[in-house]
Amino acid sequence: VQLVESGGGLVQPGGSLRLSCAASGFTFSNAPMAWARQVPGKGLEWLSGIYNDGRTYYTDTVKGRFTISRDNAKNTVYLQMNSLKPEDTAVYYCAIDYELGLPLDYWGQGTQVTVSS
Repeated sequence: VQLVESGGGLVQPGGSLRLSCAASGFTFSNAPMAWARQVPGKGLEWLSGIYNDGRTYYTDTVKGRFTISRDNAKNTVYLQMNSLKPEDTAVYYCAIDYELGLPLDYWGQGTQVTVSS
């Protein structure tokens, strides 16, 4: 299993970023996928999940601001993040998540998102 996140960076408050996660080594189209994040010194926070049939779930913290999607033809899952806040600063992880919640089953190396003016 390999999950490679990209798209992180520095963005101003109110801005947007789209994270991507390229998956390989498993049957992507069958796997529920998720995004989670972690601030140094704090626990992992589950954010959003998507089943193989497209059903999506969000934690209240990001509902209405973040959108998860997947492209099974490209073995890629995305997280569109809008209206970013400084408290969204964290390392973001893509994951295979069979129960759509913590603990995650497999996760990538993460990508840093920093929201700051």
